[in-house]
Amino acid sequence: MNTIVKLQNVSKVIKGKSIIDDLSFDVYEGEVFGFLGPNGAGKTTTIRMIVGLMSISQGDVLISGKSIKKDFEGAISSVGAIVENPELYKFMSGYKNLQHFARMQKGITEERIKEVVELVGLTDRIQDKVKTYSLGMRQRLGLAQCLLHRPKILILDEPTNGLDPAGIREIRAYIRKLAQEEGMAVIVSSHLLSEMEMMCDRIGIIQKGKLVDVQTVRDFVDGKELVYQFEVNDEEKARSVMKTFNPSLVFEMKNKKLQTGITKEQVPQLVKAFVEHGVEIYSVMQVAKSLEDRFLEITNEKGEVLHA
Repeated sequence: MNTIVKLQNVSKVIKGKSIIDDLSFDVYEGEVFGFLGPNGAGKTTTIRMIVGLMSISQGDVLISGKSIKKDFEGAISSVGAIVENPELYKFMSGYKNLQHFARMQKGITEERIKEVVELVGLTDRIQDKVKTYSLGMRQRLGLAQCLLHRPKILILDEPTNGLDPAGIREIRAYIRKLAQEEGMAVIVSSHLLSEMEMMCDRIGIIQKGKLVDVQTVRDFVDGKELVYQFEVNDEEKARSVMKTFNPSLVFEMKNKKLQTGITKEQVPQLVKAFVEHGVEIYSVMQVAKSLEDRFLEITNEKGEVLHA
């Protein structure tokens, strides 16, 4: 896979306090990389360093192979970013805003402006003044602004903040479209676990300025163990079987439905144990773990405790 962004042992120290501690990860072409952590974990600080809005105390950031410290102009030419909120001229139309930003880059034609307007779905309203736009439309105009110069990496800091469910769905769809159809690498920071699941290919978890883990979304949601639910006829017998099957297994029993975290290979073994002890089974189904549970599991496994 083609690496677009590479963080190499990036640290940030302010007034003797370590804000970001030895961060290293790669972001690849055509993927949406989720940067996940509670508020105050260091997501925005890291993004500010990636785009050059904040100096790097130690380490380096390479964008398309170019160092943000040694060749800032060359590196940043591949970047489109919205840090916190898009800055727009509300008294001007959406189109005038894009024309204004286009003048800051060489080679952006009227054709390209129309192309990005269509890409973000603002064709019908682009001539209206920005002050008449909804928050979701302003976010889309901000996206269009970022895309004018055909960047290789798009960086969005909390892009769904303040949006209603329809607006969140719109922005999510455009982000996926850019990655899949334009081959763009996208970094999205958020503290919203459910949004990360639906939007991202991989997730990097940051906690207290440190990178706790990087996982694919599937691995993050599923984990090593899966949660299975067994509907049984006899709760007491089922409890007894669980204690002898594996005393260390944690399980919950409610309304004759037993839930426990086991591997796929253990399912037929547990079914056999139930049957041998006279427990009738009406159904067996896999249950998705909550993302909150997985987040807590991962941070606790790495010696961190989540405070959010």
